[in-house]
Amino acid sequence: MSDETQPLLNLVENGGQTTPPRPFLERTFSFLRSEGEPSFFGSFRWFFLQSWVNTLLVFIPLSFISHHLNWDAALRFIFSFVAIIPLAKLLGDATEQLSTKLGPTLAGLLNASFGNAVEIIVGVAALLQGELRIVQTSMLGSILSNILLVLGCSFIAAGFKFKESEFVEAGAQASASFMTLACITLVIPAAYHSTQSKNGKDLDPSAEAGLLAISRGTAILLLGVYFAYIFFQLKTHPHYFESQKKQNDEGEDQKMSIIASVIALLGITVVTSFCADYLVASIEETAERYSIPKAFIGLILLPIVGNAAEHVTAIFMALKDKMEITIGVCVGSSIQIAAFVIPLLVIVGWITGHDLTLFFADFETVVFFVSVLLVNTLLQDGRSNYMEGIMLVTLYLVIALSFWVA
Repeated sequence: MSDETQPLLNLVENGGQTTPPRPFLERTFSFLRSEGEPSFFGSFRWFFLQSWVNTLLVFIPLSFISHHLNWDAALRFIFSFVAIIPLAKLLGDATEQLSTKLGPTLAGLLNASFGNAVEIIVGVAALLQGELRIVQTSMLGSILSNILLVLGCSFIAAGFKFKESEFVEAGAQASASFMTLACITLVIPAAYHSTQSKNGKDLDPSAEAGLLAISRGTAILLLGVYFAYIFFQLKTHPHYFESQKKQNDEGEDQKMSIIASVIALLGITVVTSFCADYLVASIEETAERYSIPKAFIGLILLPIVGNAAEHVTAIFMALKDKMEITIGVCVGSSIQIAAFVIPLLVIVGWITGHDLTLFFADFETVVFFVSVLLVNTLLQDGRSNYMEGIMLVTLYLVIALSFWVA
């Protein structure tokens, strides 16, 4: 029961005087006006006019027009590919501006989340059309391209400027450990399928029901662990993921307000998703014309071109020695796909009557396991160099060769 002397309104003491808190609407408008930060229009003026690379944005309408008018696949590929170059830089600028205010952990998480929002939409659409294998291969391909190709290229790029790059060891170990857990949850359904299958391929109805139960139960548990990981990352142990190298960040002026940076990141992600889809469509047509294997397209080509902007963002951050953001984009995005997007799609399939499981083909499961094993090993010491990047890219090329001949 409240004390009778307690005031009805919460008052804030200020120099011995009590003043009522600012109303909610006033605080909201103050946030939208970005008080103490660059203006909304000033932010976007800097965002679009600060680099000559943004002149390549003229290729965005060319990409749209060439796709809808069904021009030659080569032209559609060139226009969409060139359009992604300035979009990638803008994504990197928006992420960097967010990191100056929100920190590298949250900035990297937002970048990965906006990028994976497209993955969720595409995945749900393919799932509802019954294309279960496309869902699985595209998700696995995105994970492999992030943790091997992009992280490897980022390490190599940073190696050209710095003899050795450092990042927070505790945060990298936490991310790598969670990635290992997500990998194990795909190994267990594969092991179950291997022991229960009659001829190495088919399952009887009871075993099929057991595989579905394992997949759906694991999906629910993974979703819970993922949200616990986000709480751990942002609330209870943020220092595990924040760099101690503050001197470089303090010298940077904030060029964009937080709300302008978030709007820019969201808007550029949406435009990039359209250009990436057009690029993917041109790749598919070209691949069919030259008889490129479908497994290679789904696991190698489509993830590379579909997430090109996100990939370039990670490399840009590595060149600026902001490895926490790079790891947040590469490993954080892979964790989000493995522990959130794939389980979410399993649950959506359960609700809509599409039996999507966590069982991938045996070869794909082994590939995923060895990839996570190498990444986990290289992230343990909190340091990176170009040689480690070469190792990651080499493994990715071996996997690409394997899927080419598979």
